[in-house]
Amino acid sequence: MTEPHFSTSAVAAHPGWWRMLFRDHWAGLRNRLLGNSRFQQWSSRFPLTRPIARARAQALFDLCSGFVYSQVLYACVQCRLFDSLRNGPRNLNELASTLELESDKAAILLEAAVSLELLEDCGEQRFGLGPLGAVTLDNAGIQSIIRHHAIFYDDLRDPLALLRGESGPTQLANYWPYGHSQAAAGLQNSEVSAYSELMADSHSLVAEEVLGSYSMQAHHTLLDIGGGLGAFTLAVGTRWPHLQLGLFDLPAVAAQAKVRLATTPLAPRFTAHGGNFFTDDLPQGADIISLIRILHDHADADVLTLLRSIRRCLPDHGTLLLAEPMAGEKSTDKMARAYFGLYLLAMGKGRPRTPDEIRVFLQQAGFTKVRLLSNARPIQTRIILANP
Repeated sequence: MTEPHFSTSAVAAHPGWWRMLFRDHWAGLRNRLLGNSRFQQWSSRFPLTRPIARARAQALFDLCSGFVYSQVLYACVQCRLFDSLRNGPRNLNELASTLELESDKAAILLEAAVSLELLEDCGEQRFGLGPLGAVTLDNAGIQSIIRHHAIFYDDLRDPLALLRGESGPTQLANYWPYGHSQAAAGLQNSEVSAYSELMADSHSLVAEEVLGSYSMQAHHTLLDIGGGLGAFTLAVGTRWPHLQLGLFDLPAVAAQAKVRLATTPLAPRFTAHGGNFFTDDLPQGADIISLIRILHDHADADVLTLLRSIRRCLPDHGTLLLAEPMAGEKSTDKMARAYFGLYLLAMGKGRPRTPDEIRVFLQQAGFTKVRLLSNARPIQTRIILANP
């Protein structure tokens, strides 16, 4: 096997060139060792390395099988299996009848779900909810995302064609029509409803993280930019009844949000504003502005345009609250780089960013105080506060 090749002229130009050479040399040695079949056999038998070898083998198998696992979950949600077990375990024949499957086919699905902790085997061919099935049961956001993945997976049927730009128009791009429309403000309800409904269902998960990490007691008016159908605004307004509430989104979306919140106790405190946040002036008067899962959907130039617009309408004592999935940490990188990297590619726009990358954009837009908050579940979202 050939030794790793180091381009010393390129590496030496880097300030930490000696660390890079050492790291590359060590990685080359490690990879040759891990790729050696004799070492693999030895490490799987030796007591001290056996747990590591088995864990790596399981991780590699899970990468190969991940699509199958996700399809088991999708099937459970589509046939409302978890709801069928809401009141307790049921036997195989009852579930087969409910699922409209032959008993042997139902057994395949049920046993697969047990292996993934979606269900539990309760003995005597009885099945009940497992830990992950119980979490999914009444969570509309999770279930919406699971159903939504059907079109994402279809776009990924040939990932290289997608990466090379050879796959043609994607289903996700069509699902998000205003992402590329030059006349986004003129889109009708039917053209924005599907994506808006998905965001409304899934925003509850982000709202929990934000409300658990930052108090809005000191603020008086919230403006939620790109607020969709008002799910985040509703959560914040319910938690903080003193706040005046505003939402800014495309006219068709803002109109739907106004209808939705008109029947809630928040209606007297709520105002919906329609427009395009890249081309139109934002409403004045809010001392806290929120951007919930907005920036990663857009290109760098558009992100900077939006942040500068927010800075212009935000008072000097105001606060920008930004929440979205972010890259850059070991615990979140699979979600950000692998999942959102390809998801946003299929959408046709945007990219996952690190907190430091977002910090640079905020500083370029005129924000001088930027801090990353600590929150309970960073895999769902990270939270940044910025002040002029």
